[in-house]
Amino acid sequence: MRISKRKLAQIIFFAAVLLLTLFSVLKGVSLQELAADMQSADPIFLLLAVGSVLMFLILQAFVIYMMLITLGMRKSIGKCLLFSFTGYFYCSITPFQSGGPPAQIVLMKKEGIPVSMSSIVILIMTFLFKAVLVAVGIWYLLFGWSVLGNYLSGVLGWFCLGLVMTIGFTAFLAVFIFSPSFARRFLLFLYDRIVERGRVLRRFSGQKQRIVSFMDRYKETASFFQAHRKQMGVLFGITFLQRFFYFLTTYFVYRSFGLQGTSFAVITLLQACISISVDLLPLPGGTGITEALFLRIFRPLFGAALVLPGMMLARGISYYVQLFFCALFAVASRFFIGKDPENESERPAEGQLSEEDG
Repeated sequence: MRISKRKLAQIIFFAAVLLLTLFSVLKGVSLQELAADMQSADPIFLLLAVGSVLMFLILQAFVIYMMLITLGMRKSIGKCLLFSFTGYFYCSITPFQSGGPPAQIVLMKKEGIPVSMSSIVILIMTFLFKAVLVAVGIWYLLFGWSVLGNYLSGVLGWFCLGLVMTIGFTAFLAVFIFSPSFARRFLLFLYDRIVERGRVLRRFSGQKQRIVSFMDRYKETASFFQAHRKQMGVLFGITFLQRFFYFLTTYFVYRSFGLQGTSFAVITLLQACISISVDLLPLPGGTGITEALFLRIFRPLFGAALVLPGMMLARGISYYVQLFFCALFAVASRFFIGKDPENESERPAEGQLSEEDG
């Protein structure tokens, strides 16, 4: 299978970041002692941590499933699992998590889902995902600072930077979702300035009418979701639960060493603070800075002797085990997406959206 230059560059960048991270974390550490400490962890709690990661991915598939059902595009939960896992695979290996949405749009298009429809589904999904972090971050500043503030000493700058970036990005997504007219004007402005006048991205030259047509269908889809605010609330609740399962992996790793005395609420909130800090950094999966923040924040809880093996297990399960499962599904998507001779998609019911994408 031929690999494009862009994908090859992404693989090399990811490998370089990973190697530099391992070198900085393991420098001067006895690998034999580290392995012994990791092997002392209770496998039952580690399996619970793996289960939490899988629930994190499965709930994302359920969110996709519910949104497609609302739009009259009935897909099996199995196909939605492929959308979810494949998206996270590409998010995990690309800067700014930029590879996931295009991969999901391509898969959905192969399943007969129009690009205008899959675009708003992914936008809303991303918006809800970031909105949970914003809600947790604001709650932390308002109510959790007195309890958890000491744990963030020395890394507060990273947390504040991450929270400001996440709030800004979430607000930008909200404008695109809830003000499609503005989104239409914004894209046409970029087209006129960059493509037509700037002579950049010439392959899009002459596509203005197609962009207008696309945004008209996008507006119809966005308006459809705006009319279903109750379901948006349900989707936010599911996304919140999804994020909770991801944060819970660190608590299970903590318990796997026989450690007690710190509640799961404190540990999950601290893990959430790490996610807020690194979520929008231009590093694949936040590699490097995530490990450094974990070692700094969780040292008082794990202790000096166990914080490194704890980080290796928590990060290994929440990122690298997740990456392994997602890679398997990404490969499987090549065999199961768009291969069914009978299109599963149901045409939208009367009063719902047209599935024509043009």
